[in-house]
Amino acid sequence: MNAPVKEPATGMAGEEPRPKVSLWLLASLTFSATLAMHIFVPALPQAARDLDAGVGAMQLTISLYIFGLAVGQLIYGPIADRFGRRPTLIMGLCIYVVAGIAAAVTPSADALIVTRLFQAMGGCVGMVLGRTIIRDISSAQDAVRSLALVNLFITVGPAIAPLIGGALTSTVGWRFIFVALALFGVMNIMFTVWILPETRRAGGDNSGATLARNYRSLLTSPAFLGYAIGGGCATTSMYAFIGVAPFIFINELGRPAYEVGLYLALLVGGIWIGSIVVSRLIMRMPIRSLLIGGNLISLVAAFMFLGVVVSGHLTVSWAVGLMFVFLFGVGFAAPTAVTQAVSVNQKVVGSASGLYGFAQMSVGALCAALAGLGSDPALAAALVLTGATVVAQIAFMIAQRSGPAKAI
Repeated sequence: MNAPVKEPATGMAGEEPRPKVSLWLLASLTFSATLAMHIFVPALPQAARDLDAGVGAMQLTISLYIFGLAVGQLIYGPIADRFGRRPTLIMGLCIYVVAGIAAAVTPSADALIVTRLFQAMGGCVGMVLGRTIIRDISSAQDAVRSLALVNLFITVGPAIAPLIGGALTSTVGWRFIFVALALFGVMNIMFTVWILPETRRAGGDNSGATLARNYRSLLTSPAFLGYAIGGGCATTSMYAFIGVAPFIFINELGRPAYEVGLYLALLVGGIWIGSIVVSRLIMRMPIRSLLIGGNLISLVAAFMFLGVVVSGHLTVSWAVGLMFVFLFGVGFAAPTAVTQAVSVNQKVVGSASGLYGFAQMSVGALCAALAGLGSDPALAAALVLTGATVVAQIAFMIAQRSGPAKAI
């Protein structure tokens, strides 16, 4: 994780060497938003008691946080293309820090909901620009490898963040969670100022009108839309299973509640292994083959999971095993889909990253909501996963047969 992400010193004739950026810094910037999303979950009951709030109000601190992550990514992409990566990062991280401090001293549930929304809209700057900076300084193949390695780091968030949040809540109280997040944000600001170079390529027309035209070109590009929609369906569709996993394991399979966390932590290993494998294969196989092949693995696992559920043979072993394979495919699709999406139009890499992140979060929220419908959580999750991976495969095929967006 300490190796810098870099492009060979010279590219095409006359091209300036691309700057070097440490991969651990990009991982830390990206990790900010996901850490803050999961770390507060164990503190919800204590915060509800202290603020005299109901369950619904506390749930809004999570759901509106996700909404902020989605919407914020739409904002930062164009700003970074217009004004640069460094100033945009510093601005977003400052919002993240101020919102964290405000959340730590909030007097009411309503105020906490608002501060959480701003915390998300500040923190998501790292999600957008982490991907953007990697693409700025890397070839397509190197970008896949670097994004896969960053993915290894940020997927730790859902596994360890609740443990950290639970420990802080039980020892120093839920408010200190936000103090810790604010300090983490300050650390990222300091490293951004000290060691992060500006990676937006110099030259070209970066006027607002030109960027707006190129932004519209993304929205009308079959290639970009295919990779963005397909990427969301191939990756964040996993929330359909994660959201209903407690009901499947406890209510349907009769397992004790404490085992659910162990199963979900094990499933994270699928993404880890998939990311490691794709980072090795990227120098030997085309990105397009890895993208289609990775989602095909998830598609087969989803169909098998649906078959097991429909036939009435669902067991813990089948559920964990097939979802592990599904997430192994996600480890392939996650870095390859975003690399292809942000490579469609090199003039608006930041905007493409933001739009991709918005599509990804929106698809994830939709899949999680659909999995909650009906009286059979396992069947609902299986249908959502199967449908999403089918849509992803079709979207990727359309994208790969389409030409890139036209840069104006």
